[in-house]
Amino acid sequence: MIVSRPGVAVRLARSSDAEAIRTIYNREVTGSTVTFDLVPRTLAEQEAWLAEHEGVHPAVVAESDGEVVAFGSLAPYRSRPAYATTVEDSVYVRGDCRGLGLGRAVLGELVRLGTLHGFHAVMARIVGGHEASIGLHTSCGFELVGIEREVGRKFGRWLDVVLMQRLL
Repeated sequence: MIVSRPGVAVRLARSSDAEAIRTIYNREVTGSTVTFDLVPRTLAEQEAWLAEHEGVHPAVVAESDGEVVAFGSLAPYRSRPAYATTVEDSVYVRGDCRGLGLGRAVLGELVRLGTLHGFHAVMARIVGGHEASIGLHTSCGFELVGIEREVGRKFGRWLDVVLMQRLL
């Protein structure tokens, strides 16, 4: 566990965090383009997601005063065996808690865990125009490696994906 600032701790996610994580995530599903999911997760789906993020592909949460206010995870980048040493990160911060350094704390812990688990590269796939996430990743040592043009469609708009990478 790391502490990013007084009153905030970043730790591995537990099954009891499922509802808080689901609430943060579903607000992004229904109200933004930061995730390309179109249908909110059920509690059972969120619990299954957490079960998939145990071990070498962890999920972490930032907790403030006993409340989950941000989360992130590492996931396999691609299914083919040669990609096994590369992971993809995801970071989400509750809307009323943005700008407090929580995303940096979560991403920093994911990078630490990725290094600890022996991964070689972390990839970030960020919706085009999401300057806060691009800035977060840049500040944590990620570099722009490409842009996938109009690969997603949500809310009647074509969406680009910015691809960033950090070697561990």
